[in-house]
Amino acid sequence: MSLQMVSTVSNSSLLQPGFSLLNFDGHVFFFGQKGWPKRSCPTGVFLLDVKQNELKMKPAFFSKDSCYLPPLRYPALCTLRSDARADEYQYIIHGGKTPNNDLSDKIYFMSLVSKTSKKMTFQCIEKDLGGDVPEARYGHTINVVHSRGKSVSVLFGGRSYTPLAQRTTEKWNSVVDCLPSVFLIDFEFGCCTSYILPELQDGLSFHVSIARGDTIYILGGHSLQNNTRPPNLYKLKIDLPLGSPAVTCTILPGGISVSSAIVTQISDTEFVLVGGYHSDNQKRLVCNTIVLEDSKIEIVESVSPEWTPDIKHCRMWFGCDMGKGSVLLGIPGANKQLIPDANYFYILRCKREEEDKEEELTTQICSQTSSEDPGDSTPFEDSEEFCFGAEANSFDVDDADTYNEDDEEDESETGYWITCCASCNVDINTWVPFYSTELNKPAMILCSSGAGHWVHAQCMDLSETMLLRLSEANVKYFCSKHIDLNKGLQTPQKVVCLKKPPMKPLRKKKTVKLSTSTKKSFLRRLFE
Repeated sequence: MSLQMVSTVSNSSLLQPGFSLLNFDGHVFFFGQKGWPKRSCPTGVFLLDVKQNELKMKPAFFSKDSCYLPPLRYPALCTLRSDARADEYQYIIHGGKTPNNDLSDKIYFMSLVSKTSKKMTFQCIEKDLGGDVPEARYGHTINVVHSRGKSVSVLFGGRSYTPLAQRTTEKWNSVVDCLPSVFLIDFEFGCCTSYILPELQDGLSFHVSIARGDTIYILGGHSLQNNTRPPNLYKLKIDLPLGSPAVTCTILPGGISVSSAIVTQISDTEFVLVGGYHSDNQKRLVCNTIVLEDSKIEIVESVSPEWTPDIKHCRMWFGCDMGKGSVLLGIPGANKQLIPDANYFYILRCKREEEDKEEELTTQICSQTSSEDPGDSTPFEDSEEFCFGAEANSFDVDDADTYNEDDEEDESETGYWITCCASCNVDINTWVPFYSTELNKPAMILCSSGAGHWVHAQCMDLSETMLLRLSEANVKYFCSKHIDLNKGLQTPQKVVCLKKPPMKPLRKKKTVKLSTSTKKSFLRRLFE
């Protein structure tokens, strides 16, 4: 194993615990950013690239028929192939936390529809399910099993908020373990069925699951009810005959007490278990090799890398599998840093040196072959990448990046750049920040009319304060085209003035005329 540190990046606060990495054709994409709404990329998906030991990110593109994909954290992800050995595949994304800390119960399919050397376009589709639909949750897993020429997805574990009927004032937003139900999801027919197995007594969250053939192995996990990490090792076998599926569970010895661990695959039958926690305050610095062969599992301790002092002494760490035997690990930065939310990142390569050299040689040969076609070998330009080394306020109007129409397609038809209203005055060929909180694109907000659509905050005359208030409050917002005038949202209601009775006038003093004899008598008394 080899451990390489990625140079410290100024805007690494975007990468927080709970993010996910997607690997399409060797390209790694980051998913699940922090913040809402994030103007740099409305989909929350970035191309993650390491060049000269520097981490860079480029916003991803989505096809016009794609649905909106929120930046979910702690979701369940897995790959789905039409055949067990097919080259084309797509990612299944279920559940997770939204930036507003709401839990999602939706299922998305994300696939690659076009690819060039400068641009990769994805398609995201939301799937509707019937039957025993799993509740919204996070910290769970989903896998795909194949049996008798058919395939089905298996979902298990996770956490969810306490049901509304059981909430109290003191524990209003508390979370609980989900019931230990096993959900079988058939995406071909859009149905879901839940199974309760006597061997599964706890709905463990942040466990590890590995699928091979018709079998899933569930390892470790954390139980909120007991605050324990039992050394569990379950074997779920799924049989898919012509009739109803058969689900069996077997408890195996040799489990590991760990939660939030990361698994990366280094060969067809070999996996590496990295990271995780023994307890709330104790990281698990030991790595394990997991071998799956002939419906058997073998877990042995492997040689761990030379952890740096920063990794050894930090209280927490997080990360995700990058694919091809590599893991991205992050640790919190020191308090003395100028940016309090900044993190340090490492890349752990678990493959053997011989395999790494062979893969590197293969990559070089492929790159040399593709370089014969200049249209497919043009590298990314620095002006098109979102680099962590650049500050948010460094994108000045004078230095605004401009699209080259000869190099890229029309962005007005690929997702972000849209004409949001008849009076839209945003230049689709220029990336210019409008608010101080932005990175490199104008602020946008989702109109709740119908299926929803994005509008520019600038065109809607929304101030930055109002935009943040609407986003944080998670309330419905309607653009000027879909606002309901009948509800008086634009025209204030007339205020009826109350009639006040007039005040009574003060009484005038009566003037009394005195006779001459009376005046003389009064003066005489006064001087006596």
